[in-house]
Amino acid sequence: MIGSLVATGRRRKLAAGSQRALIAVAAVFATWVIYANLFTISDPLILGILFVCGIYTIMFVAIGATPNAPDRIPFYDWALSALSLICGVYFFLNAGAIADRISLLHPFTVPQLFFGSALLALTLEATRRTTGLGLTGVVVLFLLYNQFGSLLPPPFGHGVSEYTYLLDILVFTTDGVFGVPIQVVASYVFLFVMFGTFLSKAGGGEFFFNVAALLTGRSRGGPAKIAVISSGLYGTMSGSPTSDVVATGSITIPVMKRLGYKARFAAAVEVAASTGGSAMPPIMGSAAFILAEYTGVPYQEVVYAALVPALLYYLGVFAQVHFRAVREDLRPSDDEIPSAADTFRTGWVFLIPIIGIVAALMAGYSPTFTAGVGVLGAVVASMLLKATRLSPWQIVEALGETTLRILPVAGACAAAGLVIGGLSMTGLGMKAANVILTISNAEPTLTLLIAAVVTIILGLGMPTPSAYILAAVLVGPALAKLGFPILQSHLFLLYYAVLSALTPPIAVAALAAAAIADEDAFKIAFSAVRLAAVGFLLPFAFVMNPGLLLLADPLTNLVAVTGGVLGAAAIAISIEGSVGVTLSKLERLALTVAAVAAVIPMMVVSVTGIVVILGLMARYLMLTRAASAEEKPAE
Repeated sequence: MIGSLVATGRRRKLAAGSQRALIAVAAVFATWVIYANLFTISDPLILGILFVCGIYTIMFVAIGATPNAPDRIPFYDWALSALSLICGVYFFLNAGAIADRISLLHPFTVPQLFFGSALLALTLEATRRTTGLGLTGVVVLFLLYNQFGSLLPPPFGHGVSEYTYLLDILVFTTDGVFGVPIQVVASYVFLFVMFGTFLSKAGGGEFFFNVAALLTGRSRGGPAKIAVISSGLYGTMSGSPTSDVVATGSITIPVMKRLGYKARFAAAVEVAASTGGSAMPPIMGSAAFILAEYTGVPYQEVVYAALVPALLYYLGVFAQVHFRAVREDLRPSDDEIPSAADTFRTGWVFLIPIIGIVAALMAGYSPTFTAGVGVLGAVVASMLLKATRLSPWQIVEALGETTLRILPVAGACAAAGLVIGGLSMTGLGMKAANVILTISNAEPTLTLLIAAVVTIILGLGMPTPSAYILAAVLVGPALAKLGFPILQSHLFLLYYAVLSALTPPIAVAALAAAAIADEDAFKIAFSAVRLAAVGFLLPFAFVMNPGLLLLADPLTNLVAVTGGVLGAAAIAISIEGSVGVTLSKLERLALTVAAVAAVIPMMVVSVTGIVVILGLMARYLMLTRAASAEEKPAE
């Protein structure tokens, strides 16, 4: 049942000549995206239409209709691809008339009705192929509600809406398919994915893995710590927990298993680490760009505010990995660790584009320009050394692969646009907000708890951008009505949209890891939730305490960050129950209470929590040293 909800169409493995032709066409499309974003000023609606039609033209050739689709392209996929192309040509040739048309006032012509309906149907099929039945079913339910919701009793009913009204909003304005999600994907998300593709093609992924190995590989639990750091570095570029698990987990999980880690724990470490990458600055995956666009908060401010929580999330995962390794005495293997000289002999060039992106963000440039700097920096950096230099065909491959990687994201965001457009038509977002506030009696903490649960449920089996968008339009208004600041509340929703990737019963990231680790996906998911415990608590902390987002005065920020660091470590110790010496249940409870107190936005309470944690840690350190001293004579 779960498998059918998340099952997507199979990416075809075409014959060599056909694959090269597909890559070439996809590369041409990627080149057009670069030109359209960096060198022209396009009408957003026309840009969105051309982007979506181009993506669909490639998608129906590259991705089969079912998980078992053959590599041979059947006639109906050629027909869908051709229809997508024809839709694009029609809308391009009639761009002026469409731009001048007044929605809901000018009636449709027969061609507009046909091509609009065709594009709507193509979007549903593209969503099904790229994201599975879960998101597609949600979209269909919303469409049915938009069309027939007038039959429902108050407060959920709405006015009568005709099909042409629905089509007008969803296809012929920027409130539907071509709304904020697809506009973001068609601009800086596409370019940032291109940056990651070029970096990976030149060998950047191996460099980041080696840096992680160099930093932590020789400590206890080294291989698992490598997975935590390397997956976080890779995940901030990929923005997809599932693809991150596949890309880095195929290396880290077998290494951990070989060195004695249980398959369940090895996979859970990779899942928890990969999932957090979507919340790690400076890129944070596509959802962060959508957050910035949707809320109107500058992307630079989003990145700045998200930095400390992301580091605290990884501190929590890293600390649990460390204390588990100490408890089980998991030793590293020196032959797995590269030297610093080998790592940086060629790898130093990959720091150039990273520095360029950070500098552009700090200088206040737009995300689109910043992404362009990253792409240019990655290409130029790769050319500096023979070992990393890209051939002309490799550049074409990187361009084409970018387009192919963006297909699932584009399908999900086009579908999310349908939901947003439908909600704007019917006002369901405000109705949902009123229901949430009624259930919680407008009590802030209970409202946040309901918002977290609803966001996770909405995200089960869905890509992170879609999960965040649904939560933003359905749950966001409830938080706004209670006066929560927009940045904190939307980061809150983003975190739970991200964490839905590892939350049972679906846990798409765990499903990906299960195939690599040869372990039950449910067991992996539950272990990953335990490792990500700090992440589930963090959003409540930073909504209540803006100092964790560096949004308060310097002293408050300092106390909040100190409390956050010690609190994350305390939670990790409490969950593992050991720091070299075994902790009693009372001690674990005391650590948990102190961790909560350390991030409460009341100076006396937070300082008290910090002091208690420091005192308990000092005690554990002395007990550990005493235990080590007693063991030495026996050796």
